[in-house]
Amino acid sequence: AKNSELKNRHGYRVTSGAGLSGMALQSAMAIFTVNLKRILRLLDERKQAADQ
Repeated sequence: AKNSELKNRHGYRVTSGAGLSGMALQSAMAIFTVNLKRILRLLDERKQAADQ
């Protein structure tokens, strides 16, 4: 996951949960979201390349 995308688009700059466990949960969710977006984009690019 890219740090700038995590900070600017997914709230990684400021924690919304309380304590270390809240920050860990928020971190895991943000990283999962960014990686899922990347996987979906790569799959879409692969499908478009196969269609050509």
